[in-house]
Amino acid sequence: MSDARMAALVFVVGTVVAGAALSGGGSPVAAQQPVRPNLSGFWGAGHAVPLDPALVKKLPANTVVVPDAGAPELPLGNFGGLQPKPSALATAMRWKPEDDMKVDRVCLPPSIVYSMQGPFPMEIHQGADLIVMRLEYYDMVRLIFMDGRPHPPANAPHSKVGHSVGRWDGQTLVVDTTHLSRSTLTNNGLDHSDNLHLIERFWLSADGQTLLMQQEFEDQDVLENRGARFVGWDRGTDFIHPYECDPTFKG
Repeated sequence: MSDARMAALVFVVGTVVAGAALSGGGSPVAAQQPVRPNLSGFWGAGHAVPLDPALVKKLPANTVVVPDAGAPELPLGNFGGLQPKPSALATAMRWKPEDDMKVDRVCLPPSIVYSMQGPFPMEIHQGADLIVMRLEYYDMVRLIFMDGRPHPPANAPHSKVGHSVGRWDGQTLVVDTTHLSRSTLTNNGLDHSDNLHLIERFWLSADGQTLLMQQEFEDQDVLENRGARFVGWDRGTDFIHPYECDPTFKG
């Protein structure tokens, strides 16, 4: 065989092998790619879940689990173990339920720190570089960037959904959120500042029918300690419906 024909044969064989590796045709490269859980779909109303002692034990020091996930709400003056700083406590203690029922306030959405634990459903659309969460509560939409980008500068605009970046830790989706505007932390007058830092971890139950979340937050402007919540959503087949808040509503 001539040198030219041998070179051509080597090129063809090399091209076929490289193509198989890129396509995942049983190659070691494809076998090493982790299989991610599929979080996409409709998830029913958020609810409290039994606490896993092992997970609670792993929480950082000075962290309290706030018992208001799902429908339960905290009574006046009870912040679920959170320790507000003096100025934040004084503001919270002056709050009255009717304050949030005024026409100019009743349709103001809280931030996702409070919204994610509420008894409302959501939809998840999972892609490789972007995960979208659609909350029925106040029609909120979260964008979770999975492409490795950093958070924007501190002076970038803040919002009720903030800026979220995510990564996979094995079978767990870890979401880091900053740039949250000042809003509700608990239902009874305690607000967080626009410097709150939120970390969420999402994973599926063993049967894949419950989405579980561990939420952790810290706010050095408002709290002496850290907070955590544990929430679950059950897989369903319904749809997200418009929230359509009516500012003239009187509860």
